[in-house]
Amino acid sequence: MDLLLILTYTAICIAVFKIFKIPLTKWTVPTAALGGVILVGALVLLMNYNHPYSNMAREYFVTTPIVPAVAGIVVSVEIEPNQVVEKGTVLFRIDPKPYEAIVRQKQALLAGTREGVRELEQAVAAARASVVQASANRDQSQGVFERYESIFDRGAISENEMENQRQTYLADAAALERAEADFERAQIAFEAGIDGENPEVARLQAELEKARYDVERTIIRAPTSGYVSQLLLRPGMMAANLPLRPVMVFVHDEQASMIAAFRQNSALRLRAGYEAEIVYPSIPGRVFKGEVVSVLPNMAEGQLQTSGNLVGTESFQRIGRVPVVIEVLDDMSEYNLATGSRAQVAVYSDHFHHVAIMRQILLRMSSWQNYLYLDH
Repeated sequence: MDLLLILTYTAICIAVFKIFKIPLTKWTVPTAALGGVILVGALVLLMNYNHPYSNMAREYFVTTPIVPAVAGIVVSVEIEPNQVVEKGTVLFRIDPKPYEAIVRQKQALLAGTREGVRELEQAVAAARASVVQASANRDQSQGVFERYESIFDRGAISENEMENQRQTYLADAAALERAEADFERAQIAFEAGIDGENPEVARLQAELEKARYDVERTIIRAPTSGYVSQLLLRPGMMAANLPLRPVMVFVHDEQASMIAAFRQNSALRLRAGYEAEIVYPSIPGRVFKGEVVSVLPNMAEGQLQTSGNLVGTESFQRIGRVPVVIEVLDDMSEYNLATGSRAQVAVYSDHFHHVAIMRQILLRMSSWQNYLYLDH
């Protein structure tokens, strides 16, 4: 663009000198040259500041690493790469037999424990009956003892008979206390638990639910609508439930975000709603309309995180750029544009809008230059 401006100014100067027959002297030629430097320099500076440009732009998209919740051997892969599937579609299956065996094991243990609970219930009933029987015996011996006491003073019975009946009464009373204690222990063992359920039954029930959940997790489904790119998973491979070892990467079926990084000098000329133009190296000769959606308020170069190290001065050497989200307004469906493609972006502010034509020409020249490349 600088060369174009210089050539244009040179042509204008030649025309002026020819038309108005201005002589070429030591005063006219330097004046024309100095005027060109001032004019061209002013135009370029106005353009650069008020209509910023960045060759650091790219489409960014969100992916989800697929890590199975359980480990096992992959028995089938249900999808094809790069084909969009709906949410909940089965991606692949893990051999469920080991987890189904655990379910059967927990079911058997739960059934045995519930049988034990029924035995506890029967023990409570038996202890209650023992209490009733002991209470009846105590009441009977108490009644006899009280009658013996009433006739002992009249000499109707001997002291030995009186003592025997008293001992019988005390023995029946002690038997009742033992029966009541046994009943209380049996009742506590039967009624103790979580939410009215036996603790052992509750524990095994929770383990059974966990085992059934693991069986369900052997079928891995799509988290949202999207597709899997570069599908390398095959039946027979081992899928581990380790966060650092995903078995595939799921690309969400949503609009990619164009983000451009601008120099901090241009921060005052970057606002939401400003017009933008985008050039893709993969689509030479074309310029696409866009609009600034937002200017992100943070730069990664300034972030601090808690760690065991102090912040050194080397972090001050990283300048950083202002990230700006751009929305592409043109229909891109007819172009085979790979998601994640890089781009060049120019933003046109409301200031000195008449010099925006210079940036537009420059951007279109850059787009045509994308036809020219050499592979080494």
